[in-house]
Amino acid sequence: MKSIALFASIIFIFTGLLPIASMAEGKSSATSCRLVYNMSGWSFFYKTSNGEGKITCSDGTSAEVTLRARGGGLSVGKSNIIDGEGNFSEVLNIDDLYGNYVAAEAHAGATKSAAAQAMTKGEVSLSLKGTGQGFDIGIAFGSFRIEPK
Repeated sequence: MKSIALFASIIFIFTGLLPIASMAEGKSSATSCRLVYNMSGWSFFYKTSNGEGKITCSDGTSAEVTLRARGGGLSVGKSNIIDGEGNFSEVLNIDDLYGNYVAAEAHAGATKSAAAQAMTKGEVSLSLKGTGQGFDIGIAFGSFRIEPK
């Protein structure tokens, strides 16, 4: 698992998609939000995953969401992430979190699967990590979409 985390960190550094500090500096109404999610999918050069989750913010707001990831790269396998966790950069409100993100991902596993992703949408960044079941290995780049249920 440590090698996966190191591999993911290297990918994120080279793609420039590391979650960055909030651009909301000086905005007193900024809020931090967290995502808990389940997601499953497959890849054979093309990667597709779908899932659902719940966003909870420090200002007391929360929302059930659907998730969709599409992309490609040197990737093959099938995985199921359960109780994954994500952290967003600070935003003004929960509505700033919905939409399309540009994503980079590293994943690996045989029976137990692990994945790490970094993504950005303008000034909003999101980092995801999760473990589950499956057989997969690779790196992928693409899009990640968050929509309210």
